[in-house]
Amino acid sequence: MENRARTIAIEELRERIQHLESGALRPRETLPFGIEPIDRRLPGGGLAMGSLHEVAGGGNGALDGATAALFVAGIAARTKGKVFWCVTQRDLFMPGIVQAGLCNNRVVMVECRDEKGVLDCFEEALRCRGIGAVIGEVARLPMTASRRLQLAAEASGVLGIAVRRWRRPGDVSDFGHPTAAVTRWRISVLPSHPLPVPGVGRARWYLELLRCRAAESADYVVEACDAKGRLGLPAELANRSPSSDAWATSSAG
Repeated sequence: MENRARTIAIEELRERIQHLESGALRPRETLPFGIEPIDRRLPGGGLAMGSLHEVAGGGNGALDGATAALFVAGIAARTKGKVFWCVTQRDLFMPGIVQAGLCNNRVVMVECRDEKGVLDCFEEALRCRGIGAVIGEVARLPMTASRRLQLAAEASGVLGIAVRRWRRPGDVSDFGHPTAAVTRWRISVLPSHPLPVPGVGRARWYLELLRCRAAESADYVVEACDAKGRLGLPAELANRSPSSDAWATSSAG
């Protein structure tokens, strides 16, 4: 009886391994940015659906933090279905989110008591098929929690985005810790391109792809999301890489 039980256990283990291996080989749907230099860098030509991604502002200030939220809203706007946005504070500026292409009728705000509640709701929503995206605002993202989120996203095929919100200056250091996220982005504000007439030009952002599985890191200067959530590539940068002092410029601004 003991040998038979051992044989059954081994067979079950083999079946689980085969299932995991076959799942890893399945082509994963991607969400292209529509900007060739970025999509060329990302495996599959875009952000992997059914995966967890991380986004943070370039500093601990409110301006870069808001820019990160707009970047995420633009991504979510290009998905199909409801978008669950898990927060602990009611400080999401909906007119700005709508301007980035994400219709307010698609957004389901989930207000949580603390960050543990955000992570719990984040994971639970990721397990629901048919959702466009799930966004969770957290200051800290432990490895164990990020693995659970990644597994939930893989099982449902839903896009998960962790927006790192710094509540205290010391929280910024946590962004360097490893997580299970497939990509990690840092977004900073750049001065808009001057217009030939008085007015304010389209906002520009400095995107840093700090980490990407199966790809190298990179950085880009782009124009902010339009009304359909699409980024633009400035004309003067369309055929060359961002200047080496782009980060210094964004910090000075």
